[in-house]
Amino acid sequence: MCGFKEMWKRIVRKVWQKCPPLLRYRLVRAAQRKFTVSVGAIILNEENRVLLLDHLLRPKFSWGIPGGFINASEQPVDAIKREIFEETGLELEDIQMFRVRTIYRHVEILYLARGRGTAEVKSREINALGWFAPEEMPAQMSSAHKQLIRQVLTNADIRC
Repeated sequence: MCGFKEMWKRIVRKVWQKCPPLLRYRLVRAAQRKFTVSVGAIILNEENRVLLLDHLLRPKFSWGIPGGFINASEQPVDAIKREIFEETGLELEDIQMFRVRTIYRHVEILYLARGRGTAEVKSREINALGWFAPEEMPAQMSSAHKQLIRQVLTNADIRC
């Protein structure tokens, strides 16, 4: 069963990556006609290392900060707690809203938080996870996420 699961993940990732960006955009937003809303979090551990996930559905840069879409009638802070717990088993504490921005028809709400517990892959959407220092971030990660994390870790006013 485990071999089939890994094979299925690789097939889905390859198909998704080969889809043209416009098709991926339309597929994701087909269920959300007006706009989509997601939450993400820069989660730090005791050593101020950042939790990053290797996500199956990210087409080009698979590594990034954890998060996901908000369910109908769900509050954003509840959504980030749920997403992180579902994907990693971590509980969040010291949660602070960091930034809200729009990208075309998408609203992104970012948080800073501390993780409590032991992180492990709990979702079929996640290939791997790890705690990274700013100088150790994976090559398969967008420069925007890297820059955001460095900004958070170097700005004392917004640290958790």
